[in-house]
Amino acid sequence: MNRPVPPGEVQVTPPLFALLALLWLAGAAIRIPLLAVPPVIPLIHDDLHLSETQVGILSGLPMVLFAAAAIAGSLMIARLGALTALLIGLVLCAVGSALRSIGPHIAMLYFGTIVTAFGVAVMQPSLPPLVRTWVPQRIGFATAVYTNGLLIGEILPVSLMLPVVMPMVGQSWQWSFVVWSAPVGIIALVVMILAPRPAAATGPATPRRRWWPDWRRGLIWRLGLVLGTVNATYFSTNAFLPDYLREHGQGEWISAALSGLNIGQLPASFILLAIAGRLERKAWPYVGCAVIGLLATGGIVFGSGYWIVVAASLQGFANAGILILVLALPPLLSAPDDVHRVTAAMFTISYSCAVIVPVISGMLWDLSGIAAMAFLPIALCGILLVILAPAINHVPRQET
Repeated sequence: MNRPVPPGEVQVTPPLFALLALLWLAGAAIRIPLLAVPPVIPLIHDDLHLSETQVGILSGLPMVLFAAAAIAGSLMIARLGALTALLIGLVLCAVGSALRSIGPHIAMLYFGTIVTAFGVAVMQPSLPPLVRTWVPQRIGFATAVYTNGLLIGEILPVSLMLPVVMPMVGQSWQWSFVVWSAPVGIIALVVMILAPRPAAATGPATPRRRWWPDWRRGLIWRLGLVLGTVNATYFSTNAFLPDYLREHGQGEWISAALSGLNIGQLPASFILLAIAGRLERKAWPYVGCAVIGLLATGGIVFGSGYWIVVAASLQGFANAGILILVLALPPLLSAPDDVHRVTAAMFTISYSCAVIVPVISGMLWDLSGIAAMAFLPIALCGILLVILAPAINHVPRQET
């Protein structure tokens, strides 16, 4: 995979379009196998006779793995390189998704989910270093490209699973997972064939790359908490919006509101494809998106009917805007050999927030008996983002 170039052989670097296409495909593969699960949870629930606790474990396992295994991704990148780590992650995702089809048995469903989530946890910290290596002059734009792929990878399984894939496989949720593992395997093959290999070292032996994050560095915590506000807001809103609407007698708006929350991310992605480079390291886009998110949270809690759909769509727009901008920061602010460490730590912190905040939201709802209290931690995430954002443009970039 990292073979040296033989004498006389010219190492060909793919054109910019091809590199961006590979990043987009890798971004899509991060989400495709995960988002294939929610549409068929009712079928899994009935076939395996799951309790609600078991459904919660199935839904929560990926985020726990994202937080716990991100550092393993950093180690893999340090020892094997970002491209090899990406390929290993892609293979794990494809295999893990297919493993979920064995049975039906809950143990294999959990095991396949763990394998898939571990693959994603390895892939996520590999993409920012590849952006830095492949497209060093257009980091913001390249980040917007692979994040656009990530968002499309969220929408496709949710949109196509029930109307297209399930009829194709005879309403078998097991075979549907095999179907969604196929594009991930194909993406792994395409990346393996077309991705540029790192140049072989020709000088003195270089010291082994560091992989353990420097947890004393303030940048790590700042980036982790900024991304954590986004992840916590997104996953908490997805988790509590349906029950909140049903509690307030507006259950007929659940599907439209969830669709707005997820599809609302796309306009932000396409806008940032055009202007991401001009917004790099500027604080005001974060503050602006945080304010939009706060207003959207208020709209969900105090609105009704169509306005809740509008508010959920704005929440998705704000989340996507911040997500794209903050994922561009590790390669922008860190030295080349440090991007993987900063990124892995950022994901560890951010997905820990995504696990903790929904739990707090649920506890506040249960203890108070007031459904709207579930959205208080979400609003506090927006306030925290406003506080953290101004410091972003004061962090010097490390070149060595």
